[in-house]
Amino acid sequence: MSLRVMIVIHSLRGGGAERVAADLSRHWADAGRTVMVVTQTDDHGDVYPLHPDVQRETLALAGATGGGWRGITANFKRVRALRRLMVSFKPDVVLGMMTTASVLSVLAARGLPCAVVATEHTHPPSQRISGMWRRLRRWTYPRADRVVALTSGTARWLNKHVPGAHLDVIPNPVHWPLAQSEPHVPPPPRNGRRRALAVGRLHPDKGFETLVTAFKKVAAAHPEWDLIILGEGAERARLTANIAAAGLSERVLLPGRVGNVGDWYAAADLYVLSSRFEGLSNTLLESMASGLAAAAFDCDTGPREIVREGVDGVLVRPNGDVNAMAQALDALMADDAHREALGARAIEVRERFSPEHVLSRWQKVFDDARAQAAGRASL
Repeated sequence: MSLRVMIVIHSLRGGGAERVAADLSRHWADAGRTVMVVTQTDDHGDVYPLHPDVQRETLALAGATGGGWRGITANFKRVRALRRLMVSFKPDVVLGMMTTASVLSVLAARGLPCAVVATEHTHPPSQRISGMWRRLRRWTYPRADRVVALTSGTARWLNKHVPGAHLDVIPNPVHWPLAQSEPHVPPPPRNGRRRALAVGRLHPDKGFETLVTAFKKVAAAHPEWDLIILGEGAERARLTANIAAAGLSERVLLPGRVGNVGDWYAAADLYVLSSRFEGLSNTLLESMASGLAAAAFDCDTGPREIVREGVDGVLVRPNGDVNAMAQALDALMADDAHREALGARAIEVRERFSPEHVLSRWQKVFDDARAQAAGRASL
């Protein structure tokens, strides 16, 4: 009998966890499993399309929020609506994607004969969630059959701060060749110039202001290099002003969000990850799969579990230090042979983080979670 999997997530409107949800649902549908994706939002504005065999259901309660009793009432409605879907769909496994979806999944599945797997896709200390959600996480995660973290660093944090959770570590897979979607924006002609590339939301956590400052420190020594930052977000106006104030408007470009990011990796010479916090970083995996050497801040979690120091990239320490990043950029921009040697080894992430490898780890988690749920039901 086909395994029935329900994936619960807030939306499919962009983001690393959302893409992973779409990818996992597609792989499992291709493998003959019956898959349902449940979101709070409707499909308007979806960035990640689903496999045609994946069922899509909407709770239609994304806007029902607020503090106090209003928030409690809204979440009670979410739990009740989600439980109705669980009773109807009869999943073998429910996978909650990120904190709130995981909490709601555990609450909705209480007493039902399905296994529940909770996941953390960001490092919890970087999250901006209310005290209520933190308390609910501490209560619900030990009641999940498995809790999956992207990195061993996050697993260690959960082990300390959410005691009793049954923890596993599964990274995101990297898909090669990279998929393309809209908008399709061709990279501008290189005209003999070299490019450092960064990709991500224009958000303070991504550290792009620090990156621009670091690039300014080395720009004069490397006049043939430009910096491109792909992505969109609330920090665009401030970042644009910082670039102008640094006198770099001709050399630091903000093209916005693109769906053909693989073309931009192919047209770059170096990848830079300036994030203050990361879960694992899909963009770092993608850039390395594309053959780019990487300079990445050594966040608490993420880059150190991808980059092999001196083999396929550089970990920049201390995290967030402008001068350290400038020194790393200077060294990599100045040494073509070393940069290309790192990039030649970087493509090994295609195998190290292959979908086949990652999906086999998910299968083990599902098997363990179902055994845990069966043991609980027999008590």
